[in-house]
Amino acid sequence: MTPTLVRQNLPHAGAKPRVDSCARARDWSEIQERMLVPLYEAVYERLAVGSGTRLLGLGCGSGLALLMAASRGASVTGVDTAGSAARLALARERLLPQAWETGAREDARVVEGSPRDARDARVPAFDLVTAFEPIGCLAGDSEGLGELLAEAAPLAGRGAAVVLAGWGPPERCATSSVLRVATKLAEPLSSPGRWRPALRDDLEEVAQRAGLRPDGSGRVACPFGYADVDSAVRGLLSTGLFDAAISATDQAQVDKEVTEALHPHQRRDGTVWMPNVFRYLIARTP
Repeated sequence: MTPTLVRQNLPHAGAKPRVDSCARARDWSEIQERMLVPLYEAVYERLAVGSGTRLLGLGCGSGLALLMAASRGASVTGVDTAGSAARLALARERLLPQAWETGAREDARVVEGSPRDARDARVPAFDLVTAFEPIGCLAGDSEGLGELLAEAAPLAGRGAAVVLAGWGPPERCATSSVLRVATKLAEPLSSPGRWRPALRDDLEEVAQRAGLRPDGSGRVACPFGYADVDSAVRGLLSTGLFDAAISATDQAQVDKEVTEALHPHQRRDGTVWMPNVFRYLIARTP
């Protein structure tokens, strides 16, 4: 083990080490992001996303959902905060025309900033807005999503579809038992930032606060499967759901307790499997 790795895994008595945003982004794009593919597919199939669809992806991250829509023929624009710069760099790589085998599009855009930064007078109004980052795990996450949707709504045409996503009931999500580690370790910190269980009407309440009209919903099975416990820890930490716990304790403590929480979900061959259900809501702009 190199000295650098030793320092990373020992409790730190002084200032806490900064998270490696590039490594975190890679873990997200290579391990965790694909867990939500069934959700993306279900929404795109239900809304018949294809040629002629003009999609705005909020919180687009490293761009897998954008890539899947673009491969169906949609014109896509993704936007995410400046704090997601490492993920956005990966999204731009994915959406480069030369990176595609077929169906490359020249009109894919990735924007760093807020939804208003995605405004372009030369581009027609969007007819689909997606917010695929699931709410229902962190205290305050629904408030943040409501503000994001309110800012994005003026960029969409009248009656445009807006898709929100959230975690299903804790009893239907095996990963909930692991996420509770975040609550326990982050207890000294006040919300927002701590895990909390999803509520039945989370998505509807957000839509109503943003002035949107609910127009259907669905549930999708999104099991979390990993090659081993180490991959599971890296994937789960890449979500950001454990950041408050890391701040309250340290990286080594969070790694240890997440690893222990994963043991009941580890199979005899070493793989980790956690069935989950996610919910989505389709709403419409006024």
